[in-house]
Amino acid sequence: RRSGQYTMNHDHSKKTPDGASFDRSGSQDSLDELSMDDYWKELENIHETRGNNHEERVALVVKEPDEGELEEEWLKEAGLSNLFGESSDDSLESVVFLSTLTRTQKAAVEKRVETVTQTMRKKNKQHQIPDVRDIFRVQNDSKGKVCGGSEPSTVRTSENKSETQDGTKGPNFSLGMDEQKTPPEDMPFSDTDINLEISFAEQAANLKDSSIGKMCKGGGGDTLLPNFRLPKDKTGTTKIGDLAPQDMKKVYSLALIELTALYDILGTEFKQQKAVKIKTKDSGLFGVPLSVLLEQDQKKVPGTKIPLIFQKLIAQIEEATLETEGLLRIPGVATRVKSLCQELEAKFYEGTFNWENVKQHDAASLLKLFIRELPQPLLTVEYLKAFQDVQNLPTKKQQLQALNLLVLLLPEANRDTLKVLLEFLQRVIDHRDKNKMTLKNVAMVMAPNLFTFHGFGSKTIEQSEFVMAAGTANVMRFMIQYQKLLWTIPKFIVNQVRKQNTESQKKEKKDKAMKKLLKKMAYDREKHEKQEKTPNDADVPQGVIRVQAPHLSKVSMAIQLTEELKAGDVVARFLSQKSGNVRTLKKEEVFLYEIGGNIGERCLDDDTYMKDLYQLNPNAEWVIKSKQS
Repeated sequence: RRSGQYTMNHDHSKKTPDGASFDRSGSQDSLDELSMDDYWKELENIHETRGNNHEERVALVVKEPDEGELEEEWLKEAGLSNLFGESSDDSLESVVFLSTLTRTQKAAVEKRVETVTQTMRKKNKQHQIPDVRDIFRVQNDSKGKVCGGSEPSTVRTSENKSETQDGTKGPNFSLGMDEQKTPPEDMPFSDTDINLEISFAEQAANLKDSSIGKMCKGGGGDTLLPNFRLPKDKTGTTKIGDLAPQDMKKVYSLALIELTALYDILGTEFKQQKAVKIKTKDSGLFGVPLSVLLEQDQKKVPGTKIPLIFQKLIAQIEEATLETEGLLRIPGVATRVKSLCQELEAKFYEGTFNWENVKQHDAASLLKLFIRELPQPLLTVEYLKAFQDVQNLPTKKQQLQALNLLVLLLPEANRDTLKVLLEFLQRVIDHRDKNKMTLKNVAMVMAPNLFTFHGFGSKTIEQSEFVMAAGTANVMRFMIQYQKLLWTIPKFIVNQVRKQNTESQKKEKKDKAMKKLLKKMAYDREKHEKQEKTPNDADVPQGVIRVQAPHLSKVSMAIQLTEELKAGDVVARFLSQKSGNVRTLKKEEVFLYEIGGNIGERCLDDDTYMKDLYQLNPNAEWVIKSKQS
């Protein structure tokens, strides 16, 4: 849909390839010409800085993958490479993993396995090539026909069957599989509530099938972004950083499959780009990979997660005052920025660099230069295009959901650095009355720094720049405005992780039992299962949990669960037990953790209702500790 043309004004027309006019499509309607002007000026500044930089950088080549290669790579990333390779020895784990997927997630996996299978047959590779239907036959009577949303999910029924055979009925997980069969109008969620309990792709499939699928289209003419919010979850909101690494690995696989399923349902192509390795600097500040920077920084400041130069530049900008008009928009003097850059390279780690000489606008230019000069984009080569394509999704809510999943897919160093950047940008916007930098202005100025990546070979980027401009600025607005939501791990994914852990534990238990049975045929099975089932019941009465706090003066406490008891209350109870020999800890330094049972480890937010969580994970241990320990 075209709602008019936007032709570049005379200053910039020389920059327009073939004098192209600029198509204002949906996501661009909400941005006026004046603010677009900031975008083009920023781009000009970037070109100017590049012009001064005589060392031409090697362009990062993005490789065009062969047929089936992308899908093969995707299955590897999703942790499902054993579905098609020679190493199908791990396939038991895959069966557990596949049994926890929603219908739309399964359909996404099937589609990729099908493509890889066909490619392999063409190439006549001597691999074991399973029929895609066999992979899912175990859990899926409906042969996984792609999810119109009308057919009921078979996952839940098979799950219940296995529970009755096993005899041990575990907690009931809502994985967003049959729950979403309720017609959308009955859902207790409003348009601005982000429902994290039901898979995003399932929600999209349901919307598609219902008459309200047309509502709340993408850009629209409104400049205001909806006031999206997360309804309170009684079992606690899980943030990135709250889970143990082994569970985060599972979150990554699930987020990749979920994002792909969401794009499939919405008819948008989701392609991970693949970068060919290039030689990069292995020391220094600018143009150094994040991982290398952090490695050298951690020698100076152990445990640091954000490059020191990045932290210092932000601190330098903030020191002056965030009320400076045109902050981030007005560039520093290009020659001065260049010489500062060289001086920093030489003196930053020596500690001899004199920060007093650095003017605020120069520091802001250096910060943007740092982001642009990363040998691979902050949003990564793999996902940069996917971040850009978010603007093509039909509704703002779906755009937000896709961004949420993309943030989960970023490597830790990129994600942590992005978070610090977005928090800083929000602080700049908080002073908009004085500095005249609104959300829209800041997004306009920062978008070219995050999205126009020098490495892709300038030609392709230049050609598409004018189509991309306002769209990427809109994605930038979303990332700044909704950053708190974007760092949340959706509950349906956490529940899938819990379910995987439970299923794996069941399988392990069965294997152990089988070995014992073979060793000693007359083994009393029932007695054994009774012992297995009651680990802590002897010392803790029903409805009471035992909380450990090894670092506090009171090391352990039995706590009675009530409907209203929250995690914050439990921590407060421990902290009120004063003792002379232990350092007084502040409330914000320690947290209650849920450990084991069906989760590796999870840091609980203060508003978690303990009784609800206990019902979800009755075998967990409860420990109070600080985030570091």
